[in-house]
Amino acid sequence: MPDGEKVLLIEDDREIATTLRSVLESAGYEVGYASNGRDGQRLIQEFRPALVITDMMMPQLGGFPVLEFLKQLENPPKVIMITANEGGRHKAYAEMLGVADYLRKPFAMDVMLEAIARALAPAEESPGNAAKPKRAAKKKAD
Repeated sequence: MPDGEKVLLIEDDREIATTLRSVLESAGYEVGYASNGRDGQRLIQEFRPALVITDMMMPQLGGFPVLEFLKQLENPPKVIMITANEGGRHKAYAEMLGVADYLRKPFAMDVMLEAIARALAPAEESPGNAAKPKRAAKKKAD
């Protein structure tokens, strides 16, 4: 259970942002919010989140400049990028910039919560290993 872990959501779609904020707060996260990348960059420095969830395409400043900004920080937070874009090149670039996960919209909220748990897992647990047992357990339960 997250103990008030700080998550910053950068998302311009008000409906998606409202839903995500509600789900994250209900799960025990302290949630900061920005509706564009420019405000998101400012909040990253003020709010000091453990995790940033950013949309790729936004007005004023998109998700990629946010990722490039984070790469310059001494201890950058983990990042999950969310997008409606289907392009494989965008995913590859996001991964090159160090995203912990890349989720295509629409996604189920439990998928988001699992991605957050993996991103915030202690460093000794590799993200690939943390995800596999959960998926295997789900298949057995089905």
